[in-house]
Amino acid sequence: MAIIVTGASGLLGSALTEGLRAGGHEVVRLVRHQPRSQDEAFWQPSERVADLAALEGAEAVVHLAGAPIGDKRWSAAYKRELISSRVEGTRVLVNALGELSRPPEVLVCASGVDFYGDTGDRVVDETQGRGTGFLADLCGLWEGEARRAEAYGVRCVQLRTGLALSGRGGALGRMLPIFKMGLGAPLGSGKQYWSWIAVDDWVGATLHILKNRDMVGPVNLTSPSPVTNAEFTRTLGKALRKGTMPIPVPGFALSAGLGEFAREGLLPSHRVLPEKLTAGGYRFAHTSLDEALSAVI
Repeated sequence: MAIIVTGASGLLGSALTEGLRAGGHEVVRLVRHQPRSQDEAFWQPSERVADLAALEGAEAVVHLAGAPIGDKRWSAAYKRELISSRVEGTRVLVNALGELSRPPEVLVCASGVDFYGDTGDRVVDETQGRGTGFLADLCGLWEGEARRAEAYGVRCVQLRTGLALSGRGGALGRMLPIFKMGLGAPLGSGKQYWSWIAVDDWVGATLHILKNRDMVGPVNLTSPSPVTNAEFTRTLGKALRKGTMPIPVPGFALSAGLGEFAREGLLPSHRVLPEKLTAGGYRFAHTSLDEALSAVI
């Protein structure tokens, strides 16, 4: 297939681009600078510009672009950037698809398990409604913009991704230096569930979705084995052959240091299962956390 990818320079986007090309697919990356090679095309969401010629004839679009959630403290200005980079960017892209003489067969758009809000100990799948909080609202707005492409006959899929595990960066990449010094510790109560997925499974699942026309709407990209934060901490320490701190980092300390991001991004519980992927025949390469960590570190 000829596939357009936004956010191709990010952790997931770069891994997906490698996987697509390894599978023989033609990939064109939408970039915000003047194209430097034949596999790049220009778009600038802030100016509502996208290269329609590059989009014309593509069979699929994978939209991953968005400002990083955890890289900065959430000031009012940065929260507006988080919204704009996702909602406005998706609006520009979908509007561009509507101008094509032959829109793509499928639009796959990023989202997150934050859609569900804090689920506590409850196991949830794609039938669960939207939760509460800034990130839940953000995911809802993001997904709503992507679904507008259905009006142009485009199959729309929203990737509700959990904690993506990669030794190349992302959340795990930020944890590794701390854990390698033996300073890893549970966060808050440690009882909150973290739904994770190894990056190679994330790529494999996305390829499965692109090829499978029955995959429509929200799809949870998480392993079938969510774990508590305390278990994640122990398992990561074991994988690195390092001890971990016996005393957890208090929630109030995390909130004082990281603000609203800690309360919404680190301390809520997401016990999410990939029901659609499992029912759709996807076979995970990594279903246990210890095996997944050993593979990616």
